[in-house]
Amino acid sequence: MEHTTKTAAVVEDLVKINNDRIEGYEKAATQTDEGDLKQLFEAMITDSRHNATELNKYLRGMGEERERDSTLAGKLYRTWMDVKGSFGGSDRRAILATCEYGEDAAQKSYNTALEHDFLPADIRLTISNQRAQLRRSHDQIRHLRDLETVNKS
Repeated sequence: MEHTTKTAAVVEDLVKINNDRIEGYEKAATQTDEGDLKQLFEAMITDSRHNATELNKYLRGMGEERERDSTLAGKLYRTWMDVKGSFGGSDRRAILATCEYGEDAAQKSYNTALEHDFLPADIRLTISNQRAQLRRSHDQIRHLRDLETVNKS
């Protein structure tokens, strides 16, 4: 029972991180008119919706309610994006740098989750697979940000 409670808490946190990503990329999409970024952000929103759905299935299987909230850090991240946008921080590089910050936070959460040895093998595999997918997203965002840095030099 104790492991189930701990596992549910870990899974809930990851659902919240994915909810943060959804809201963060929705916000980022409003701050750009560039079609390639909007398309990228939509793909990342879709990935996080899939991740949250998959994780919520585990929660329901453990008798927990579906998690819909986001984290305090995510709310602060979106507020920061609002502030940057209102002060002219909505250029391509700034948006990508802010998105990379959010991706770093997601990676940290997934890495922390996988440090727990009490996670059942099926949940551990799902979390590991999601972390790998999020890592690819992180690397893609970083690559685009780096290109903008080089292009501005």
